[in-house]
Amino acid sequence: MWRRGGYRRQFGNRFGIVPHFPPARDGVKRIWIQAVSVGELLAAGPLLQRFAHQGNVEIILTTTTSTGLRLAHERYGSLARHIGVFPIDFWPFSALTWRRLRPTGVILFESELWPEHLRQAARRQVPVYLVNARLSERSFGRYFRLRALARPLLRPLTGIFAATPSDKHRFLGLGLDAPVTLTGNLKVDFDPEPVLDAAAQTALLRECGFLDEDAANPPPVVVGASTWPGEEKALVEAWQDLREEEDLEDLCLIIVPRHAERAKAIEAELTEILEDGDPPPHFRTWDHPAPAGTRVYVADTTGELRKFLQVATVVFVGKSLPPHMDGQTPIEAAGYGKPLVYGMGMKNFADVATALLYDGASEMVPDALFLTEAFGTVLQNPTVRKERAAAARKWFSANKGAIDRTWDGLQPLLER
Repeated sequence: MWRRGGYRRQFGNRFGIVPHFPPARDGVKRIWIQAVSVGELLAAGPLLQRFAHQGNVEIILTTTTSTGLRLAHERYGSLARHIGVFPIDFWPFSALTWRRLRPTGVILFESELWPEHLRQAARRQVPVYLVNARLSERSFGRYFRLRALARPLLRPLTGIFAATPSDKHRFLGLGLDAPVTLTGNLKVDFDPEPVLDAAAQTALLRECGFLDEDAANPPPVVVGASTWPGEEKALVEAWQDLREEEDLEDLCLIIVPRHAERAKAIEAELTEILEDGDPPPHFRTWDHPAPAGTRVYVADTTGELRKFLQVATVVFVGKSLPPHMDGQTPIEAAGYGKPLVYGMGMKNFADVATALLYDGASEMVPDALFLTEAFGTVLQNPTVRKERAAAARKWFSANKGAIDRTWDGLQPLLER
């Protein structure tokens, strides 16, 4: 928290210091939605829009991280009656928050299973739905070993809407009382706005220093999406190798780290890796604009990944190379029709990564040494590039609809 910063804002919410709300008016539902951070909040967007259009729903939206809180205020300030920070899951703080907010329904995202929060809901007979529900193989093993304790803790759940067939299978394996429904991944139903047209993409490439005013065609661009430690180094080394190819001399690299506060560490690492003949890197948060001729650009900001994905020729999905095993989401890049490359550590998105691989939209590499070849296959073969882009779009279109299935499942919450 100290390293990332921004946690002073509404810090008292963590201890139950939130506004006192009167009971919900007759006919009005007050629904408390908890989405831990940026990815979950973006997935919650379409659901929030639908609740807002009901006219008889008050939304309480909480999040856990400072970046999530900032995004919630920026995007959803007009949709929610209250936006705040989720309380520490300890009786005095959770109970105080419940007494003050007085929700009539609760929606939790993905794996936000907080025992005290669930207990408070059960005491008040408030229904709780887990949407976009995910349960990793490791978490399933832990729950299963302790299922004598886990089942009573999770008994307050009214319904579980699983994101993938594997998640559904694992939740069913716990033998919970709540029905488990396969609704699909809400992150596939994300709103791609704003879509950058050709002029806006050109302007962004110039902003990165990749395009001169006289340049006729945009250069090829590799985007490292949500990278973790060690992956920036791997991407730069692959970029250096590829630039030795005659047709890739102008290749550009955009790195979007998962945690923007790592900018100083990334700068030190790149300074050590880059050779004398390489153009110096540029960081988005620097005061001066990127000079023309920049070839490595680090987007050390939050909430701009979708913008940079749209100028990519090929996208690397972060947190997937050893020693990382969990993987970041490849869904947004697929939604923009981008060929994908990722490591074998895609545990959190195993079903999605496997489907994209099977459909021909991506390539999986065992470690960083194979990145150069994987990128080169896409960058130097227009046919491969087009086929993978088309496959990514096709997969994305075929998997939409989770929002409709989730909305249908939540109707009892609105009718209660």
